Amino acid sequence: MIQVVVDDLALIQADAVLRPADENLSPASETISRLDQRAGPRFAEQRRLSAPLKAGAAVVTGSGELTAPFVLHVIVQDPESKIGRDVVRRGLASAWERARDWELGVIATPLVGAGHLTPEESASLLVETFPASPSGCPFELRIVVEHETERELVEAIVRRTR
Repeated sequence: MIQVVVDDLALIQADAVLRPADENLSPASETISRLDQRAGPRFAEQRRLSAPLKAGAAVVTGSGELTAPFVLHVIVQDPESKIGRDVVRRGLASAWERARDWELGVIATPLVGAGHLTPEESASLLVETFPASPSGCPFELRIVVEHETERELVEAIVRRTR
């Protein structure tokens, strides 16, 4: 099930928030920087790495002060790979695998690739890669947008793609 909502990603009820990041788990967009601020200093500690990750990977950490208990980090860039459709697609596929491994049923996500992909491309990748089976995890995706006009656009893409 895919739902599109206008909400605050930091406050949404979900098992995990999907967070686009670079190889060091630094935020990949201004929206994610704001999310990190809301998550607080404990979140900065929870996402500390011993070695950089490769673009296309995904990892789960605690969420600091966010409402959702976990954050599902999608690595969308590293020194060799910049944000693009193929990298985002690989990262989302990895994220859904991690969600299954951690039994995370409800995932909340912004549009992944902001500033590098169009909202249409970002929404299409989320819809195309999200597992279609209602059994197992993840079973619900909540695409969180900031404005009603974005919600209408993304809902149209969901209807057209599913």
